[in-house]
Amino acid sequence: MAGDDAFDIPAHPERRFTATGDLEYQGGVRFRLTPEGSLEGRAALVEAVLADGPYRFGDFLELPMPVYLVRDEGTGDVFRVSVRDGAVRLHVLPTTGEAGLCAFYERLCAASGTDWDVTRRRE
Repeated sequence: MAGDDAFDIPAHPERRFTATGDLEYQGGVRFRLTPEGSLEGRAALVEAVLADGPYRFGDFLELPMPVYLVRDEGTGDVFRVSVRDGAVRLHVLPTTGEAGLCAFYERLCAASGTDWDVTRRRE
């Protein structure tokens, strides 16, 4: 189970627009969630958690893995969620707060019936 400081955000990424107008993020933090036991269907589980709300979300259809841009209507936090290599990843954006990440984690635990290990990686 995640501790009280599991979703501390030591740094937020900075938005940068390239010369061609593309948006890039520099720096930031990513949280990797892995179930404590065996669990199949992680992408379907993430979709079910998002569909149950209080989320507004959209997926990036042209990527080889599920990636969603998510807004938690309860906390106002915006972050990305991806599913890759057997893990659910929460990607911090410039205005992401800890409350939204914690709420997603709690809903994921409830929907899966298991706790998830949380690791943080600063980029």
